[in-house]
Amino acid sequence: MELDIDFKLVSMLTSQEHQRAQEEITTLGMLTAFRQSLQRHDVALDAATDKNTLACKQGCYWCCYFSVDVRAIEIFNIVQFIKEHFSVERLQQIRDELIANSKVLNTLDEVQRMQHNCKCPFLIDGNCSIYSVRPQTCRNYHATDSRGCQQSFEQPNNMDIAPEYAPITFQTGASQVDAFAKAMHNAGYVIDVYELNSAMLEALDHPDRTWQRFIDKKSAFSVTGNDVPLEFMELGE
Repeated sequence: MELDIDFKLVSMLTSQEHQRAQEEITTLGMLTAFRQSLQRHDVALDAATDKNTLACKQGCYWCCYFSVDVRAIEIFNIVQFIKEHFSVERLQQIRDELIANSKVLNTLDEVQRMQHNCKCPFLIDGNCSIYSVRPQTCRNYHATDSRGCQQSFEQPNNMDIAPEYAPITFQTGASQVDAFAKAMHNAGYVIDVYELNSAMLEALDHPDRTWQRFIDKKSAFSVTGNDVPLEFMELGE
């Protein structure tokens, strides 16, 4: 997708969120600061001028089979949510799916993982069961034509398929994510991204150890994390 960058919008969003996030990380702690940022993220997306062009709707879940990368703070936010809202039986069901998915995905490299359909363990009866705390990757996946998403699902090995995105919505979401990640980085936290299933499984099985490593400003998980450039943050500076 070719994208005409709205430099004024990107600069405004990244500057505002970066400053606010830095203050809240210091005063409120990482988890609360992240939740506050997610609320602003949703408000900003809702205010995007091209949001009415989006094809995404309840019951459309092609993208829930695509590879998802997450930062550690997102994992801990999801873990707390499901422990508070899910039954013991539902937690076990999710853990079983995490194990099954991880066994397959851990044998694949990054490109192979992108070409492999894998149902998200939080997709239940055609709906996202963690919608309010869903990963930022999911928050920012906004297609204007669901046929591209369906085609990507049906042809996972075809890397030439390029779903169409709403440019303002896309830049708005990416700016918010980049700005918070940069604030985390400035505070000394690891901002690498991890494959969702493996990281979630480790956080569920070893909650105290993974959280302690995170707040000690180390890599929270034993699985390898990947560095992701903060492109929109750099544009906003």
